Amino acid sequence: MRDVTLGSTGITVKQNAFGALPIQRDDFDTAIAILKRAYEGGIRFFDTARAYSDSEEKVGLALSDVRSDIFIATKSMAHTPSDFKSQLETSLKLLKTDYIDIYQFHCANQVYRPGDGTGMYECMLEAKAEGKIRHIGITAHKIEIAFEAVESGLYETLQYPFSYLASSREIELVKLCRSKNVGFIAMKGLAGGLINNSSAAMAFMTQYDNVLPIWGVQHMSELEEWLSFMDNTPALDSDMMAFIKAEQDNLAGDFCRGCGYCMPCPKGIMINQCARMSLMLRRAPSSGWLSSNMQEEMMKIEDCIDCRQCVSKCPYSLNTPELLRKNLDDYKKVLAGEVKV
Repeated sequence: MRDVTLGSTGITVKQNAFGALPIQRDDFDTAIAILKRAYEGGIRFFDTARAYSDSEEKVGLALSDVRSDIFIATKSMAHTPSDFKSQLETSLKLLKTDYIDIYQFHCANQVYRPGDGTGMYECMLEAKAEGKIRHIGITAHKIEIAFEAVESGLYETLQYPFSYLASSREIELVKLCRSKNVGFIAMKGLAGGLINNSSAAMAFMTQYDNVLPIWGVQHMSELEEWLSFMDNTPALDSDMMAFIKAEQDNLAGDFCRGCGYCMPCPKGIMINQCARMSLMLRRAPSSGWLSSNMQEEMMKIEDCIDCRQCVSKCPYSLNTPELLRKNLDDYKKVLAGEVKV
């Protein structure tokens, strides 16, 4: 087990952190039980967001009695100072705390700076001066936004997707964070569900002493797996490296991460699932992918008008209409029994 320090924040925690997006799909009793077990198992860093429906409320109910022993990061998607202040007050109330350890601009499409006319970075500074937040962070899905944020010297942490499917450019970003003493919080360590070997995912992260992975947890069984790695961390030995290399050769490139920032589609296509259906059928087998409801969703791809709104919104610059059509062709072959999964 290793400790990770998040750059200049000085926040030091054990190697696994809790991503609280998925618990919005749990009922309150289940979510609270999972969060309490995470704390009991040694997890001390919990990441949530105002945008994750009732996630903040669940974190507050489960962990307010151990508030001084944990670190909480949350996020705001506000674009105006008034919305920023309102969302911050709501987060504090729901989290049952009077301060947030790391407050982050959520899925930033620009790097807010003092004097840029938006007043947004000034809101962060004001909240910090008032003691409502302790550190200023930013999350991004666009690589150039991430680089700009780190180079600016204005942010103490960066949250960005990172897994063993990372490109050389993304690994360069991690190294830049280390050199600039910016804490790197790794989201999507399982590449949105495409990685199905948690041991390999964990072993890969151990190479980077400045990276804190936040694993999204919805089920107690998932949590127990991550907790087991606290004391018995998978080794990045030659066999594991060979496995990861094979995975990279098979998966790296133009695939949908399922982030959903392309949505909504004007024709109602569930892009974040449909554009990666071929991979999900093979890597996350489930009868649900072939259900009548999912078949109906996939057939909506035939209604695509190629407006390319999804392309303009994709953080990874994917040719989404083409990707959708390829996935539909493959899906039809699976349904017809021409291709086995």
